[in-house]
Amino acid sequence: MAGAGIRIFSGTSNPELAQGIADYLDLPLGTISVFRYQDGEIGVRIDESVRGADVFAVQPTCPPASETLMELLVIIDALRRASAARITAVIPYFGYARQDRKIKPREPISAKLVANLLTTAGAHRVLTLDLHTGQLWGFFDIPLDHLPGRMILGDYFRKLALENVVIVSPDIGGVKRAREFAEYMRAPLAIIDKRRARPNQIAEVVHVIGKVYRRTAILVDDIIDTGGTLVMGAEALMRRGVREVYACCTHAILSPPAAARIQRSPIRQLVVTDSIPVPPEKRTPKVTVLSVAGLLGEAIQRIHGEVSVSELFGEPRLMQPAIERE
Repeated sequence: MAGAGIRIFSGTSNPELAQGIADYLDLPLGTISVFRYQDGEIGVRIDESVRGADVFAVQPTCPPASETLMELLVIIDALRRASAARITAVIPYFGYARQDRKIKPREPISAKLVANLLTTAGAHRVLTLDLHTGQLWGFFDIPLDHLPGRMILGDYFRKLALENVVIVSPDIGGVKRAREFAEYMRAPLAIIDKRRARPNQIAEVVHVIGKVYRRTAILVDDIIDTGGTLVMGAEALMRRGVREVYACCTHAILSPPAAARIQRSPIRQLVVTDSIPVPPEKRTPKVTVLSVAGLLGEAIQRIHGEVSVSELFGEPRLMQPAIERE
Protein backbone atom coordinates (compact mmCIF):
# COMPACT_ATOMS: atom_id res chain seq x y z
CA MET A 1 0.00 0.00 0.00
CA ALA A 2 1.44 3.32 -1.07
CA GLY A 3 2.47 5.48 1.84
CA ALA A 4 1.50 2.93 4.50
CA GLY A 5 3.97 1.23 6.82
CA ILE A 6 3.79 -2.37 8.00
CA ARG A 7 2.77 -2.91 11.62
CA ILE A 8 2.81 -6.33 13.27
CA PHE A 9 0.63 -6.91 16.31
CA SER A 10 0.32 -10.12 18.30
CA GLY A 11 -2.43 -11.63 20.34
CA THR A 12 -1.64 -13.91 23.27
CA SER A 13 -1.97 -17.31 21.56
CA ASN A 14 1.49 -17.44 19.93
CA PRO A 15 3.61 -14.36 20.69
CA GLU A 16 6.85 -16.24 19.96
CA LEU A 17 5.78 -16.79 16.35
CA ALA A 18 4.72 -13.15 16.01
CA GLN A 19 8.12 -12.07 17.32
CA GLY A 20 9.80 -14.37 14.80
CA ILE A 21 7.81 -12.75 11.97
CA ALA A 22 8.74 -9.27 13.21
CA ASP A 23 12.40 -10.29 13.43
CA TYR A 24 12.30 -11.61 9.85
CA LEU A 25 10.89 -8.28 8.67
CA ASP A 26 13.33 -6.35 10.89
CA LEU A 27 10.44 -4.58 12.58
CA PRO A 28 9.44 -4.12 16.22
CA LEU A 29 6.23 -5.71 17.38
CA GLY A 30 3.43 -3.21 17.83
CA THR A 31 2.55 -2.34 21.40
CA ILE A 32 -0.81 -3.73 22.47
CA SER A 33 -2.43 -4.51 25.80
CA VAL A 34 -4.66 -7.59 26.03
CA PHE A 35 -6.31 -8.16 29.38
CA ARG A 36 -9.28 -9.74 31.11
CA TYR A 37 -11.92 -7.94 33.12
CA GLN A 38 -13.01 -9.47 36.40
CA ASP A 39 -16.02 -11.09 34.74
CA GLY A 40 -13.77 -12.79 32.16
CA GLU A 41 -14.46 -10.47 29.25
CA ILE A 42 -11.52 -9.73 26.93
CA GLY A 43 -10.19 -6.20 26.78
CA VAL A 44 -7.78 -4.76 24.19
CA ARG A 45 -5.99 -1.45 23.87
CA ILE A 46 -3.74 -0.48 20.93
CA ASP A 47 -0.94 1.50 22.57
CA GLU A 48 0.38 3.30 19.48
CA SER A 49 -1.05 5.08 16.46
CA VAL A 50 -1.98 2.89 13.49
CA ARG A 51 -3.77 5.54 11.45
CA GLY A 52 -3.21 4.82 7.77
CA ALA A 53 -1.00 1.79 8.49
CA ASP A 54 -1.00 -1.65 6.84
CA VAL A 55 -1.57 -3.79 9.93
CA PHE A 56 -1.08 -7.53 10.36
CA ALA A 57 -2.62 -9.11 13.46
CA VAL A 58 -0.99 -12.48 14.29
CA GLN A 59 -3.22 -14.86 16.22
CA PRO A 60 -3.69 -18.58 15.54
CA THR A 61 -7.10 -19.58 16.86
CA CYS A 62 -5.72 -22.66 18.60
CA PRO A 63 -7.05 -24.16 21.85
CA PRO A 64 -8.79 -22.71 23.73
CA ALA A 65 -10.29 -21.83 20.34
CA SER A 66 -13.23 -19.76 21.57
CA GLU A 67 -10.92 -17.59 23.71
CA THR A 68 -8.31 -17.04 21.01
CA LEU A 69 -10.92 -16.38 18.34
CA MET A 70 -12.77 -13.81 20.45
CA GLU A 71 -9.48 -12.12 21.27
CA LEU A 72 -8.64 -11.86 17.56
CA LEU A 73 -12.06 -10.37 16.77
CA VAL A 74 -11.64 -7.74 19.49
CA ILE A 75 -8.13 -6.87 18.27
CA ILE A 76 -9.40 -6.43 14.70
CA ASP A 77 -12.25 -4.21 15.91
CA ALA A 78 -9.81 -2.08 17.92
CA LEU A 79 -7.53 -1.66 14.89
CA ARG A 80 -10.46 -0.74 12.67
CA ARG A 81 -11.67 1.89 15.12
CA ALA A 82 -8.09 3.21 15.33
CA SER A 83 -8.24 3.97 11.57
CA ALA A 84 -5.81 1.35 10.26
CA ALA A 85 -5.81 1.53 6.46
CA ARG A 86 -5.86 -2.23 6.02
CA ILE A 87 -6.10 -5.09 8.51
CA THR A 88 -4.87 -8.57 7.65
CA ALA A 89 -5.72 -11.34 10.09
CA VAL A 90 -2.69 -13.66 10.15
CA ILE A 91 -4.18 -16.94 11.35
CA PRO A 92 -1.52 -19.66 10.99
CA TYR A 93 -3.97 -22.18 12.42
CA PHE A 94 -7.62 -21.60 11.57
CA GLY A 95 -9.75 -22.95 14.40
CA TYR A 96 -13.19 -24.44 13.72
CA ALA A 97 -11.92 -25.51 10.27
CA ARG A 98 -13.06 -29.10 10.85
CA GLN A 99 -16.66 -27.92 11.28
CA ASP A 100 -16.92 -27.17 7.58
CA ARG A 101 -20.12 -29.04 6.66
CA LYS A 102 -23.32 -30.47 8.09
CA ILE A 103 -22.90 -34.14 8.89
CA LYS A 104 -26.28 -34.49 10.59
CA PRO A 105 -29.47 -32.40 10.57
CA ARG A 106 -29.63 -29.28 12.77
CA GLU A 107 -25.83 -28.88 12.98
CA PRO A 108 -24.03 -25.57 12.37
CA ILE A 109 -21.34 -24.87 9.77
CA SER A 110 -19.11 -23.14 12.29
CA ALA A 111 -16.21 -22.52 9.90
CA LYS A 112 -18.46 -20.33 7.74
CA LEU A 113 -19.68 -18.49 10.84
CA VAL A 114 -16.07 -17.73 11.84
CA ALA A 115 -15.31 -16.42 8.34
CA ASN A 116 -18.34 -14.11 8.60
CA LEU A 117 -17.28 -12.90 12.04
CA LEU A 118 -13.80 -11.96 10.81
CA THR A 119 -15.29 -9.89 8.01
CA THR A 120 -17.82 -8.21 10.30
CA ALA A 121 -15.09 -7.36 12.82
CA GLY A 122 -13.23 -5.42 10.12
CA ALA A 123 -10.58 -7.72 8.61
CA HIS A 124 -9.78 -6.82 5.01
CA ARG A 125 -7.98 -10.06 4.23
CA VAL A 126 -6.79 -13.29 5.84
CA LEU A 127 -3.40 -15.01 5.69
CA THR A 128 -3.38 -18.63 6.81
CA LEU A 129 -1.52 -21.95 6.60
CA ASP A 130 -2.82 -25.33 5.43
CA LEU A 131 -6.58 -25.02 5.75
CA HIS A 132 -8.21 -28.32 6.61
CA THR A 133 -10.21 -28.47 3.36
CA GLY A 134 -10.16 -26.51 0.12
CA GLN A 135 -13.84 -25.62 0.38
CA LEU A 136 -13.01 -23.23 3.24
CA TRP A 137 -11.69 -20.76 0.67
CA GLY A 138 -15.24 -20.24 -0.56
CA PHE A 139 -16.45 -19.32 2.93
CA PHE A 140 -14.66 -15.95 2.83
CA ASP A 141 -16.04 -12.80 1.21
CA ILE A 142 -12.63 -11.11 1.58
CA PRO A 143 -9.28 -12.04 -0.03
CA LEU A 144 -7.59 -15.07 1.49
CA ASP A 145 -3.93 -15.97 1.03
CA HIS A 146 -3.30 -19.65 1.72
CA LEU A 147 0.24 -20.94 2.28
CA PRO A 148 1.12 -24.65 2.13
CA GLY A 149 3.34 -26.08 4.84
CA ARG A 150 4.85 -28.61 2.41
CA MET A 151 7.82 -26.34 1.62
CA ILE A 152 8.97 -26.09 5.24
CA LEU A 153 8.31 -29.77 5.99
CA GLY A 154 9.49 -31.06 2.61
CA ASP A 155 12.78 -29.17 2.73
CA TYR A 156 13.49 -30.71 6.13
CA PHE A 157 12.93 -34.24 4.84
CA ARG A 158 15.01 -33.56 1.74
CA LYS A 159 17.94 -32.68 4.00
CA LEU A 160 17.54 -36.03 5.77
CA ALA A 161 18.23 -37.72 2.40
CA LEU A 162 15.98 -40.68 3.17
CA GLU A 163 16.06 -43.55 0.68
CA ASN A 164 13.19 -45.28 -1.12
CA VAL A 165 10.57 -42.88 0.26
CA VAL A 166 6.81 -43.24 -0.13
CA ILE A 167 4.42 -40.48 0.95
CA VAL A 168 1.33 -41.78 2.74
CA SER A 169 -2.01 -40.09 3.24
CA PRO A 170 -3.53 -41.28 6.54
CA ASP A 171 -7.05 -41.10 5.05
CA ILE A 172 -8.92 -40.56 1.79
CA GLY A 173 -9.76 -36.96 2.71
CA GLY A 174 -6.08 -36.00 2.83
CA VAL A 175 -5.12 -37.38 -0.59
CA LYS A 176 -4.84 -33.99 -2.31
CA ARG A 177 -2.53 -32.69 0.43
CA ALA A 178 -0.39 -35.83 0.36
CA ARG A 179 -0.26 -35.78 -3.44
CA GLU A 180 1.10 -32.23 -3.44
CA PHE A 181 3.66 -33.23 -0.82
CA ALA A 182 4.62 -36.27 -2.90
CA GLU A 183 5.13 -34.00 -5.92
CA TYR A 184 7.35 -31.73 -3.87
CA MET A 185 9.36 -34.72 -2.63
CA ARG A 186 9.34 -36.43 -6.05
CA ALA A 187 8.14 -39.62 -4.41
CA PRO A 188 5.26 -42.08 -4.99
CA LEU A 189 2.01 -41.92 -3.08
CA ALA A 190 0.13 -44.45 -0.94
CA ILE A 191 -3.21 -44.09 0.82
CA ILE A 192 -4.61 -45.56 4.03
CA ASP A 193 -8.29 -46.37 3.79
CA LYS A 194 -9.90 -46.18 7.21
CA ARG A 195 -13.26 -45.99 8.96
CA ARG A 196 -14.20 -43.77 11.89
CA ALA A 197 -17.65 -43.63 13.47
CA ARG A 198 -17.32 -40.16 15.01
CA PRO A 199 -14.73 -37.37 15.60
CA ASN A 200 -11.81 -38.12 17.97
CA GLN A 201 -12.60 -41.85 17.86
CA ILE A 202 -9.65 -43.97 16.72
CA ALA A 203 -10.24 -45.18 13.18
CA GLU A 204 -9.96 -48.72 11.89
CA VAL A 205 -7.51 -49.26 9.01
CA VAL A 206 -9.20 -51.21 6.22
CA HIS A 207 -6.70 -51.11 3.32
CA VAL A 208 -3.34 -49.63 2.38
CA ILE A 209 -3.46 -48.64 -1.28
CA GLY A 210 -0.03 -48.45 -2.88
CA LYS A 211 3.40 -50.04 -2.69
CA VAL A 212 4.94 -49.62 0.76
CA TYR A 213 6.90 -52.87 1.31
CA ARG A 214 10.53 -52.21 2.32
CA ARG A 215 10.09 -48.46 1.85
CA THR A 216 10.55 -45.49 4.17
CA ALA A 217 7.07 -44.07 4.75
CA ILE A 218 6.27 -40.44 5.56
CA LEU A 219 2.73 -39.97 6.88
CA VAL A 220 1.46 -36.49 5.95
CA ASP A 221 -1.44 -34.67 7.61
CA ASP A 222 -2.49 -31.09 8.28
CA ILE A 223 -3.58 -31.55 11.92
CA ILE A 224 -2.61 -34.03 14.61
CA ASP A 225 -5.02 -33.87 17.52
CA THR A 226 -5.14 -36.95 19.77
CA GLY A 227 -2.71 -38.89 17.56
CA GLY A 228 -4.69 -42.13 17.65
CA THR A 229 -5.31 -42.39 13.91
CA LEU A 230 -1.71 -41.45 13.09
CA VAL A 231 -0.31 -44.12 15.37
CA MET A 232 -2.74 -46.73 14.03
CA GLY A 233 -1.67 -45.83 10.50
CA ALA A 234 2.01 -46.21 11.43
CA GLU A 235 1.35 -49.62 12.99
CA ALA A 236 -0.57 -50.73 9.89
CA LEU A 237 2.33 -49.66 7.68
CA MET A 238 4.84 -51.56 9.81
CA ARG A 239 2.71 -54.71 9.52
CA ARG A 240 2.89 -54.32 5.75
CA GLY A 241 6.67 -54.37 5.75
CA VAL A 242 7.65 -50.70 5.85
CA ARG A 243 11.27 -50.23 6.97
CA GLU A 244 10.57 -47.16 9.09
CA VAL A 245 7.85 -44.55 9.51
CA TYR A 246 8.18 -40.80 9.78
CA ALA A 247 5.27 -38.39 10.15
CA CYS A 248 4.68 -34.68 9.67
CA CYS A 249 1.93 -32.13 10.05
CA THR A 250 1.55 -28.37 10.00
CA HIS A 251 -0.67 -27.95 13.05
CA ALA A 252 0.35 -29.88 16.17
CA ILE A 253 -2.58 -29.67 18.58
CA LEU A 254 -1.38 -32.84 20.34
CA SER A 255 -4.26 -33.12 22.78
CA PRO A 256 -3.60 -35.63 25.59
CA PRO A 257 -2.60 -38.41 25.30
CA ALA A 258 -1.09 -37.65 21.86
CA ALA A 259 2.50 -37.02 23.02
CA ALA A 260 2.64 -40.27 25.00
CA ARG A 261 1.02 -42.25 22.17
CA ILE A 262 3.51 -40.98 19.62
CA GLN A 263 6.47 -41.60 21.92
CA ARG A 264 5.40 -45.25 22.35
CA SER A 265 4.58 -45.71 18.65
CA PRO A 266 6.76 -47.06 15.81
CA ILE A 267 7.00 -43.51 14.42
CA ARG A 268 10.70 -42.65 14.25
CA GLN A 269 10.20 -38.87 14.12
CA LEU A 270 7.25 -36.47 14.04
CA VAL A 271 8.00 -33.16 12.33
CA VAL A 272 5.62 -30.25 13.02
CA THR A 273 5.59 -26.45 12.72
CA ASP A 274 5.10 -23.70 15.28
CA SER A 275 1.80 -22.53 13.76
CA ILE A 276 0.51 -23.59 17.18
CA PRO A 277 2.71 -23.27 20.28
CA VAL A 278 4.25 -26.63 21.21
CA PRO A 279 4.94 -26.46 24.97
CA PRO A 280 7.79 -28.44 26.58
CA GLU A 281 5.51 -31.21 27.86
CA LYS A 282 4.54 -32.03 24.24
CA ARG A 283 8.10 -31.88 22.89
CA THR A 284 9.04 -35.50 23.39
CA PRO A 285 12.33 -36.79 21.91
CA LYS A 286 10.47 -37.83 18.75
CA VAL A 287 8.99 -34.37 18.07
CA THR A 288 10.84 -31.82 15.92
CA VAL A 289 9.41 -28.29 15.61
CA LEU A 290 10.14 -26.11 12.56
CA SER A 291 9.36 -22.39 12.41
CA VAL A 292 7.04 -20.86 9.82
CA ALA A 293 7.99 -17.30 10.79
CA GLY A 294 10.10 -16.77 7.68
CA LEU A 295 7.40 -18.08 5.35
CA LEU A 296 4.73 -15.88 6.92
CA GLY A 297 7.10 -12.91 7.01
CA GLU A 298 7.84 -13.24 3.30
CA ALA A 299 4.11 -13.50 2.55
CA ILE A 300 3.41 -10.37 4.61
CA GLN A 301 6.12 -8.50 2.72
CA ARG A 302 4.55 -9.54 -0.59
CA ILE A 303 1.02 -8.63 0.50
CA HIS A 304 2.23 -5.20 1.60
CA GLY A 305 4.07 -4.66 -1.69
CA GLU A 306 1.10 -5.92 -3.75
CA VAL A 307 3.28 -8.76 -5.13
CA SER A 308 2.02 -12.27 -5.92
CA VAL A 309 2.04 -14.55 -2.87
CA SER A 310 1.53 -17.71 -4.94
CA GLU A 311 4.96 -17.22 -6.53
CA LEU A 312 6.40 -18.29 -3.17
CA PHE A 313 5.40 -21.87 -3.83
CA GLY A 314 4.57 -21.93 -7.55
CA GLU A 315 1.70 -23.61 -9.33
CA PRO A 316 1.23 -27.37 -8.87
CA ARG A 317 2.86 -29.41 -11.60
CA LEU A 318 0.60 -31.23 -14.02
CA MET A 319 2.35 -34.56 -13.48
CA GLN A 320 0.87 -36.45 -10.55
CA PRO A 321 2.86 -38.93 -8.44
CA ALA A 322 2.00 -42.54 -9.14
CA ILE A 323 0.32 -44.82 -6.66
CA GLU A 324 2.38 -47.97 -6.95
CA ARG A 325 0.31 -51.07 -6.27
CA GLU A 326 1.73 -54.07 -4.49
